[in-house]
Amino acid sequence: MKAELTAIIETAKEGGYWAICPEIPGANGQGETIEEAKESLKMAIQLIFEDRLADIRRGLPEDAIEATILIHET
Repeated sequence: MKAELTAIIETAKEGGYWAICPEIPGANGQGETIEEAKESLKMAIQLIFEDRLADIRRGLPEDAIEATILIHET
């Protein structure tokens, strides 16, 4: 899966950094460095997507059609 999302990174009062993704409610990460915070955020986003997809698939009828779509700016 490829996507471009926004990472907002701030210095944490207790040290290090924390990051959120405004496009994905609940997605946040933290790390001692900016790169660690970004990687933590990426992992959180991936886990959220995987969990949501698994949850939806459990309730789908057998004849449901699953397709991939591409969203891009024009």
